[in-house]
Amino acid sequence: MITPALALALALCTAAPGSSTRPNIVVVLADDLGYSDLGCYGGRLAQTPRLDRMAREGIRFTRCYVAAPICSPSRCGLLTGQYPGRWRITSYLQTRAGNRACGMADYLDPKAPSLPRALKAAGYATAHVGKWHLGGGRDVVDPPKFFSYGYELGLGTWESPEPAPELTAKDWIWSAVDRVKRWERSGWMVDQTIDFLKAHKDRPCFVNLWLDDPHTPWVPTEADQQKQPGGRDEGKANTPSRLKGVLADLDRQVGRLLDFVRAGSNGRPTIVLFLSDNGPMPPFGTERTGGLRGSKLSLYEGGIREPLIAWSPGLIPAGREDTTTVISTLDFFPSLCRIASAPLPEGYRPDGQDLSAALLGTPTTRSGPLFWEYGRNPDSFAYPAGRGRSPNLAVLDGLTKLLVNADGTGAELYDLASDPAETRDQSAANAATAERLRAAALAWRRSLP
Repeated sequence: MITPALALALALCTAAPGSSTRPNIVVVLADDLGYSDLGCYGGRLAQTPRLDRMAREGIRFTRCYVAAPICSPSRCGLLTGQYPGRWRITSYLQTRAGNRACGMADYLDPKAPSLPRALKAAGYATAHVGKWHLGGGRDVVDPPKFFSYGYELGLGTWESPEPAPELTAKDWIWSAVDRVKRWERSGWMVDQTIDFLKAHKDRPCFVNLWLDDPHTPWVPTEADQQKQPGGRDEGKANTPSRLKGVLADLDRQVGRLLDFVRAGSNGRPTIVLFLSDNGPMPPFGTERTGGLRGSKLSLYEGGIREPLIAWSPGLIPAGREDTTTVISTLDFFPSLCRIASAPLPEGYRPDGQDLSAALLGTPTTRSGPLFWEYGRNPDSFAYPAGRGRSPNLAVLDGLTKLLVNADGTGAELYDLASDPAETRDQSAANAATAERLRAAALAWRRSLP
C-alpha cells in the first residue's frame, strides 16, 4: 500500500535537480548525549522543551543505532555509510603514535565514500560546522581539507583540518581565551548554520552541524569557566547541575534553528535530523541511558543506541513514535541520497540500507543484521568500568543481539524485546542461535582490515 508519506517520498526522489521541492538537510549531531538525556526520551535531569516539541512535531525513533561507541568511528560510519573499520578508524583519532597503537589511520581517507560529496555532485550546497574528529589536531598536521570530502564550507574545531579561528585561540580543543567561549559554542555553530542556509536560497543545502555539547567539560556559564584552571576539566567539575545547564543551552540553540526553519525564510522544505554520536560519559549509573546497560566505550545498548528525531514541517508527519524500525547511521547515506534525488556514487556499496521511507513516516524492517566492534587490544583503548565493559564485537539481528570477543570467547546473547537492559544472557539456553550469530560476527570481523 502506498501511504501518503511514501507517495511524497517517491515525488521527492524523482524531483529535478533544480526543483524547489528538493529539501535542505541538516544533521544535528550532539556529542556524548545519553539515550535518555532529553525529556522526550524520559530524561528528568534537565528540561528540554524545544527538542521535546521537535519530537511531537516529527518522528521519535526508539531503535536508532550509531556505528561505534566512540566519536571518530561513529562519525566515519555516518559520513561514509560503511563500517568504520573498513577505513581503519576504530577509536578516537589522536596523536600519530596513539593511532598506530590502535592500528588506525591518521585521518579518514579522502577516497572514502562521502555523503556531502554525493549531495554536492547532485547540486547541493554543502557545509560542515563544528566538531570533526576525522583527522587533524595534535601532531597530525597534514589532514585532507574539508573540500576533499565534498564540503564547500568547513568550520571545524581544533581536531579538524581547518579549525575556525573563533574557536581555537590555543593548541587545544578549547581554552578560556577562545574568542567564542565554551558556553557559547553551540550558539555560534547554530548561527553559522543559519547564515549558510540564508546565503544559499537558490540551491538545496546539506549541513552537518556537529556540536561539542554535551561532551565534557560542562561549562554552562562564565563563572563555571573561571573555576577551571587553564580552561581544562579532567572531571572534577562534571556534576549533574552543570550538565543540566549545558543540556538546557543545547535545547535553546537547536530550538533557534528549528524556529528559523518554521519561519519559512529559506524557501524550501528542510529536514532536520537530531541525534548523538555515542552514549554518555559519565552516565551517572544508568540515569542517562534510560536504564540501558553500558555507556560510551561500550557495545551494550547504552553505548550505541541513541535518540533520533526526524523533523520537517509539511514533509515528515507529526506525532509519530517509531518503535519498529531498526535504523542505523550507516543508513543515512543511501536514505538521504534517495530523498535528495542524488545518485549513489558509481560502484558504491553501502553497509547501510535505504530507509528513507522510515525517515518520512513509514516504519520499515531492515533486511540484514548490524555489526559493531570496539577495543582491538586491552592497552590502547579506553573502557568503562564494571558491568559496562562489553566484549569487543556485537551483532544485532532483529531483536536478538550477541556480543563476543574477537577470539571467539565470552559470547553473550540477549533478547532485546524482553530484556533491553541486557541482564539475562541466553547463550546457553539458545545455543544454536548463539553459535549462528557468533560465527557471523567473527566472519564479519575477519573481513575488515
